Amino acid sequence: MSDMVGWDDQRIFLAVLEQGSLSAAARRLGLSHPTVRSRIETLEQQLGTVLFTRSVNGLTPTETAEALREPARAMAMASEFFVRQASASGGEASGTVRISVPDFMGVEVIPAMLARLRETHPAIRIELSLSNLPADLLAQEVDLAVRTVAPKQDALVARKVAAIPLGFFASPSYVERRGRPTSLAELAEHDVIGPDRNRSDLAMVERLGGLARDRLVLRTDSHPAHVAAARAGVGIAVAQVPVGERDPNLVRILPDLDVMVLETWIVTHENLARVPRVRAVFDSLVESFREMSRSV
Repeated sequence: MSDMVGWDDQRIFLAVLEQGSLSAAARRLGLSHPTVRSRIETLEQQLGTVLFTRSVNGLTPTETAEALREPARAMAMASEFFVRQASASGGEASGTVRISVPDFMGVEVIPAMLARLRETHPAIRIELSLSNLPADLLAQEVDLAVRTVAPKQDALVARKVAAIPLGFFASPSYVERRGRPTSLAELAEHDVIGPDRNRSDLAMVERLGGLARDRLVLRTDSHPAHVAAARAGVGIAVAQVPVGERDPNLVRILPDLDVMVLETWIVTHENLARVPRVRAVFDSLVESFREMSRSV
């Protein structure tokens, strides 16, 4: 086996592994199909092993390829972090900051906060990763994260910024058509939008009583889709109260009931906490979330 396996070949390998085909990997990387095929074949020769086998569903990774997935992903994250670090100059609050945010906040909450950040720090560029799975801050997969669970690792710097209540919302057209339930028992007779397979969300529905999964008129694990469907008049959905109450296309249902409260944290790695661009974004998000919390 050759010791000279370059990062470019590992990057192509990871793209094929994650995309499942040579053509999809080529599109992602901006390369030609023959180039990707040739580089994979060369990599297999260098490693002295087969990485992919062909099947009716595309390329199937071998056991060796699966074992190399995490090292290749770690290399990709290190490369991305290298570029973000190099994008800053001196002690200025400038350069790229990568943020991990839950999907609902990334669509409904964070954009306005980033507009404010852009006014005060125009030299900062943002990479926004929307996911309800926690990004690996210890491996510096991202520079900063918005989380709804308290971080426990000692190497992380965290600030609790809000306790965001969740409530039920529907469109004015739905309320006009179906009326407004005045209790959970009445809510169970309405058109309710809810989760599909997300276990924690399904458990929340069960705690409310009477809202059986098979009675939900629309099931999806996308929280932004819940609210979009409610705005369209499909039914009643759970949303963050500050978002729902400022939206003219939504009205609060059962306003005295908080479905649950999301404790919200801004988190970064201790090694990044004093980097000017990361600190600027951290402080800006802390202030924006606290202002939102005071408005509830």
